[in-house]
Amino acid sequence: MKTYKILQWITGISEAFLAFPIIGGAFVISNGYVPLFVMLALHIVTLVYVNKEATISFQRTGSILGIITSLIAWIPFIGWFMHSITGIVLIINAVRKDKKDVEVVGGS
Repeated sequence: MKTYKILQWITGISEAFLAFPIIGGAFVISNGYVPLFVMLALHIVTLVYVNKEATISFQRTGSILGIITSLIAWIPFIGWFMHSITGIVLIINAVRKDKKDVEVVGGS
């Protein structure tokens, strides 16, 4: 499995955890909003690996959305919504195959 796929799984699951209204919010607030900075760093690292390894440009979407989410997630309801959407997009990106990974079948 490629490095960026592993990072997408990690960031996607982390975003999904932060999307739980009471649990995620309490975790962020009790840790002094540090998890948002950690997620920002992880999204930037993931974006670097996606730019280096991915063959589909759609793979960048989750990391870019994650960076935006990390910057505005301190706003209560907007943060919940953004964490939810970002988690879903990142997990979809992690599951999605690259063009090189898909075998070409058929032909005469």
